[in-house]
Amino acid sequence: MFFKRDNSSAAATDIDSRLAAFDQAYAGLYPDNPKPWDGEAPPPKPKKQFLGKSRWWWFSRFVAASLALFILLILWLAITAPLSKSLQPIAPPRITLLASDGTPIARNGAIVDRPVNVSTLPPHVVQAFLSIEDRRFYSHWGIDPRGLARAAWSNAIGSGITQGGSTITQQLAKFTFLTPERSLTRKAREMLIAFWLEGRLTKDEILERYLSNVYFGDNVYGLRAASLHYFYRQPERLTLAQASMLAGLVQAPSRLAPTKNPERAAKRSKLVLRAMVANGAITQAKADATPVARLDVRVRDSIPTGTYFADWAVPQARLLTESGYADVRIKTTLDARLQQIARRVTGTSGLGKAQVALVAMRPNGEVVAMVGGRSYKDSAFNRVTQAKRQPGSTFKLFVYLASLRAGMTPNSLIADTPINEGLYRPKNSEDNYRGDISLKEAFARSSNVASVRLYQQVGGEAVAKAAEDLGVTSKLNLDPSLALGSSAISLLELTSAYAGVAGNAWPVEPHAFQQEEQGWIEWLFSGPRSFSGRTHRMLLELLGETVTDGTGRAARLSIPAYGKTGTSQDNRDALFVGFAGDLVVGVWIGNDDNSPLRGVNGGGLPARIWRDFMSQAIKGAAPRTKPKPAVKPDPEGPVAPLDLTELPDVPIDIGKSDIRFDEKEGVTVNTEVGGVPLDINLGRDGVAIQPRQQENEQRR
Repeated sequence: MFFKRDNSSAAATDIDSRLAAFDQAYAGLYPDNPKPWDGEAPPPKPKKQFLGKSRWWWFSRFVAASLALFILLILWLAITAPLSKSLQPIAPPRITLLASDGTPIARNGAIVDRPVNVSTLPPHVVQAFLSIEDRRFYSHWGIDPRGLARAAWSNAIGSGITQGGSTITQQLAKFTFLTPERSLTRKAREMLIAFWLEGRLTKDEILERYLSNVYFGDNVYGLRAASLHYFYRQPERLTLAQASMLAGLVQAPSRLAPTKNPERAAKRSKLVLRAMVANGAITQAKADATPVARLDVRVRDSIPTGTYFADWAVPQARLLTESGYADVRIKTTLDARLQQIARRVTGTSGLGKAQVALVAMRPNGEVVAMVGGRSYKDSAFNRVTQAKRQPGSTFKLFVYLASLRAGMTPNSLIADTPINEGLYRPKNSEDNYRGDISLKEAFARSSNVASVRLYQQVGGEAVAKAAEDLGVTSKLNLDPSLALGSSAISLLELTSAYAGVAGNAWPVEPHAFQQEEQGWIEWLFSGPRSFSGRTHRMLLELLGETVTDGTGRAARLSIPAYGKTGTSQDNRDALFVGFAGDLVVGVWIGNDDNSPLRGVNGGGLPARIWRDFMSQAIKGAAPRTKPKPAVKPDPEGPVAPLDLTELPDVPIDIGKSDIRFDEKEGVTVNTEVGGVPLDINLGRDGVAIQPRQQENEQRR
């Protein structure tokens, strides 16, 4: 039914009068009304505003700014984020280090292999990973809200199939571009990069990069490397059982690796099969009929993953090799024969509980042997490269170099007398002093007071400059105690400095790989420096005197040898560093807790280890044993015959003997031996024995 409005004038008048009466009756209830309704529509209420703008205006601007910021972040990622990084292995690939003769000495790095191609993989391999890691991979845009909700619900009710909320794209973003930290900021960046990857790459490309880099335990990265490692077959030939086991490892590779935890890996594999059934990839009957995969691990690597030398060399090797999935074999400067000698002489030296370090290099810095401690298995801390200890008197090389630069010579005199003035008053060992002595004698006998006096004469800056020129990079404290080696440096630094003196080319940079020879232009502007012939000869004179007639006599060889002993305060460190032939060797002995050594100083055990190494390393270098003094015959007395064999004792009957002395015939003994009368004559011609003449004649 429809009602029609009456627009007659009488009706309108009646309505207006009634409204007017209503307004008058209720006017007191609405005091704010300016006037009764006059028949016109009331004005709209004003909208609430903030700083002169409506809420809707500010909301729209906020949304627009957020969208613009998001677009700018995506553009920033597109420009700055290296997309090629997702094509590289997330862990450094394996490097095999070879000795200089080609013998493998260490293998370091992850086991990786060529990337996979999704189109060549069996469908059940792809479905195994998608079912357990990201069911809606091909339908989401990098972030899967439904997957997040499903994972939260599944984990809450304990369905047995534990799932994470991250998509495969997010996982690729996380292990390719981000750190493992757990924070909301990192999660936001992960989602942002996931959106960017989805916009730049196809789904198959994202999946391929994920499968080629994800970790599978046992230091194995990527599906191809894992397939070969666990089952010795290419991923294109994986069975359903094998694929389900590999897909199950991704959640917790270290805990689920079948080589270490076969039961856990088998249980996880069954969960993957159940997820594939739930995802419609396989039937329940197929899952029930699938057995647990059997391992086929054939490669047993006997090469050590680390040694003292390898730990030092691998970072250098990484800089020399290009990034990629291939294993790299690279030859080092290590000499297998010399390394074996180094292990032998340090291992049989009778150290007690002390630690030992030895490094041998060529004068150009090629390290050929390195022992960083008694046992790498017990302690991988490298006392050649990582430990910084006081060098003791081996540091005096730099003090005397500064003195030679100041115009002194090995024959210059220096006072070897007690220092009784100033705050620093060092002493010589056992308070032995010799008065005024030459620099050569002071260096050879390692006079402490002479070294401090030289330091005070030339200045600390000159000494520090001498050390820095020879390659010492550690911070040096410029006070008089520096003259006695109070500033800590590494054994590698110290030995490299002595190598600069050995080859007269400094500074020497120790290295583990062959270096290209410098061109003449590069050599002219940045090549090594050298001492003048005169300065170099004086340095050799000082170092040689120490070995021949100084504190380093225990290191003497049959070839010219040069070196310096060192013992730090309270015998905490004992060193010998020197060179002979084409080898420069540094030896250190000490305790890791910096406690004093008992009865060990630089001129003792370290010098003997150095000598033993050099004796075996350099042909003809072993010290010659002193021959026993020959017994010269007395020309006044008898000459011992050289052609007689040893004679047995003669049974002489003294009671029936007659002894006669004659100047011409010598001594004649008439006696009986076994009842036979004999004449024994001892004369100038030797011994003559014959039957007695008288009795022979009577018998005739």
